[in-house]
Amino acid sequence: MRSTRSTKASAAIDRLKNRSGNTQYSMTLHQGALFSLCVAGEATRLCEPMPLDDFVAFVNAYGPQTPKRVSALDIAFNKQLVKK
Repeated sequence: MRSTRSTKASAAIDRLKNRSGNTQYSMTLHQGALFSLCVAGEATRLCEPMPLDDFVAFVNAYGPQTPKRVSALDIAFNKQLVKK
């Protein structure tokens, strides 16, 4: 169970690194399966220790967000809505 938890959390960290371009983000695992976000080489934590689901939600919301993908069909549909 522990490897699944850390895999989900580390995947969230990898997404954050890709979005921000900063490879210094890392996580720390605390007693009681609590996670926190920190920057490698710095002693400061960016969040308090939190459970897995809260941690993943925090990391996904942290930093720059990727813009939503818009297909050509979405654009055409929005144009049709404006015409009516």
